[in-house]
Amino acid sequence: MGRRWHFLFAWILVLTGLSFAVYALASHHFTNDLLPRPRDLGGLGDSIRDHLRLRHPSGESAAHYNVLQKIAYTGVVFGLGPLSVLTGLAMSPRFDAIVPFVVPLLGGRQSARTLHFLATFVFIGFTLAHIFMVALTGVVNNVRSMLTGWYCAPSAAGVSDDGDRN
Repeated sequence: MGRRWHFLFAWILVLTGLSFAVYALASHHFTNDLLPRPRDLGGLGDSIRDHLRLRHPSGESAAHYNVLQKIAYTGVVFGLGPLSVLTGLAMSPRFDAIVPFVVPLLGGRQSARTLHFLATFVFIGFTLAHIFMVALTGVVNNVRSMLTGWYCAPSAAGVSDDGDRN
């Protein structure tokens, strides 16, 4: 029964991931917003230091992805997601019969299983870090932004990102 649940949620993940990837490419969200540019990479060290000190942009600058977000989202959607799907499929004898070069490319079925397992932990880490950052930088505004696509910059009247008065 556990395998059936795994496959159900795996296909839900695949379909939502594919939908987002197609949307991101078709709407130019990937090239305009998510793809790190060389000028973004120049600020990588500062961004890492700011994140380690729990200093995050606020106001209008918070409405745009920073370099770490761009790297993380691009890596998860276009790297980790496909790797997870590919390693999951590589454990299937049927898939191996259809595309026989994939399993050896991954180092064998056991290596595919190990990579799949490691990818799961990276997904869990990404999710926990994402939840932590959302909570840290303002739950209400961040959730609203995720659901609607509209970020509301705090007004000069002293309203914080989570909608509370300072």
